Amino acid sequence: MPKINPQFEIKSYGLYSAWNRNSKELPKIIKHTLEIPAEIGMEFGFILSVKKGKGGTLDFRIDHPPFPDESGEIMPPFEGSYFVNSNDFLFFIGDTVWEPVEDKKGLWVVTVFYKGKTVATKKFQII
Repeated sequence: MPKINPQFEIKSYGLYSAWNRNSKELPKIIKHTLEIPAEIGMEFGFILSVKKGKGGTLDFRIDHPPFPDESGEIMPPFEGSYFVNSNDFLFFIGDTVWEPVEDKKGLWVVTVFYKGKTVATKKFQII
């Protein structure tokens, strides 16, 4: 029996309502855009649809402008993994603007990988 390959599609991208990371509900799209205002609390990113991917793992990376952590060291890209728990799965990946806003301005690249291959990416400009 042939192996079924998962299908990936970005359903929406841009500005979203505030997201509760502890909730199963995804944030709601406010505006489709790649230009994000540099204002505290602006939630941005994309929703990825994964079909036929149950049991797989999505890896993600968010590359961002150089800004320091609490100890003054430049923060590395944000990375993580997410388990696909159904065959019709929606996944939100993104970030929010926080203080100080000035060092968050610039290019943010949000990328999702499956088995080491890029399956979705969006480039957001915080302005």
